[in-house]
Amino acid sequence: MKLKDSIAELLGRPPRRPEKNEVPEAVIKLHEIKKNDKERIAAIHAELAEMKNKKVPQKWRRRRWATLILVNLLFVISYHFDVQLVEGALTASRVVGFHMADLNSALQVMLAFKHVVINLVIGTTTVFVFWWLLGGRTFCSWVCPYHLLAEWAEMLHLKLASKRIVKDHPFDRRARTWFWLIFVILAFVSGYTVYEFISPTGILSRALIYGPGLALLWVGLLLAFEVFYSRRAWCRYACPIGLTYGFVGALSPLKVEYHLESCFHEGECRKVCLVPHVLDTVIKGRARGMNVELGADCTRCGRCVETCPTSSLTYKFKGLGDLI
Repeated sequence: MKLKDSIAELLGRPPRRPEKNEVPEAVIKLHEIKKNDKERIAAIHAELAEMKNKKVPQKWRRRRWATLILVNLLFVISYHFDVQLVEGALTASRVVGFHMADLNSALQVMLAFKHVVINLVIGTTTVFVFWWLLGGRTFCSWVCPYHLLAEWAEMLHLKLASKRIVKDHPFDRRARTWFWLIFVILAFVSGYTVYEFISPTGILSRALIYGPGLALLWVGLLLAFEVFYSRRAWCRYACPIGLTYGFVGALSPLKVEYHLESCFHEGECRKVCLVPHVLDTVIKGRARGMNVELGADCTRCGRCVETCPTSSLTYKFKGLGDLI
């Protein structure tokens, strides 16, 4: 995917269908072959019938949940047992004495106080490089404690929706960009890190480490809103942290890559994707090439990778992709 399209979709623009002059001739021919291939169509029906009785593997989800829980437990254990291995919380911490700072929180602090602290620069530089290497919104699905709760809330929402008890009410994804700008302006004008007061990521991280407080009521309200009204509303339409890390990871060497030739276009990957618009390229006729990298809004959760029955979605580290 072109960088400008990746950033545009991250900012909330709906994925657009490629123009004919943007699609290589080889891709057009392949689509024509697939369209008239009766054996392929029969294979799709057979595959979908088989998948009804086959459980989707969950190895990447288990790895991700384990990593997320372990990272947050390190803060809890270090604080309660005074190990001093990891001090602070996700928003700002010291790891073995080395300063680390969440990029969005650091931006809020610098704008609010109009002052750049050297430790903050060191911490943000380290974190910037780390998340740039991992790419996309990896922080969201692999570290953020609210993301885990929101994922569980989404599972409940889907169960209720299947019974027609609730219905999803999506919003315009551009709202997240507006929220990002609003919090930036508020920090600069007010002199306070306004977003940190309502950030469910920060609230949960501090609650796990130092104990629960009244702020958890806000987190509970957000989760209830997502269960009964709008699926994954905070992460998709409001959270500025995800947008910040999306910008950082836009040019990351680690990608999820889509392979058109082996794809059956059955759409199973889009059903499980946490941000399904990034998989718009798998819809028949939407791919701009034989191999397409997913955009910056991808959380690198791995759900599409493990769900795709034809292995048409894979992790790739650019430059080393053929070696690992």
